[in-house]
Amino acid sequence: MSLQALWLLVDGQPGQWLNGLALFFAMTGAWLVLATRLREQRALERILAGNALSEVAQQDYAADAPTQRLNQFFYRFGLACLAAALLLSWLSTLL
Repeated sequence: MSLQALWLLVDGQPGQWLNGLALFFAMTGAWLVLATRLREQRALERILAGNALSEVAQQDYAADAPTQRLNQFFYRFGLACLAAALLLSWLSTLL
């Protein structure tokens, strides 16, 4: 398929293409948020299982600043992807 024919497909239905892009952003953002939450839960379970459910383990996990910063970044990036998906989906209805 030539580039001109491909461009005619995009130019003919811009709302569908934009909505497809919004779906891609929504899926990646949701996956990132869920994967980060699962990673947090598994790390806490490992710490608690290793220390026999002690309160000190919970404080050690809470004090791990680099891990918390990384998780916050992943949460923010995932939520930004979800917001971009919402915006793109809304814009696709205006075309």
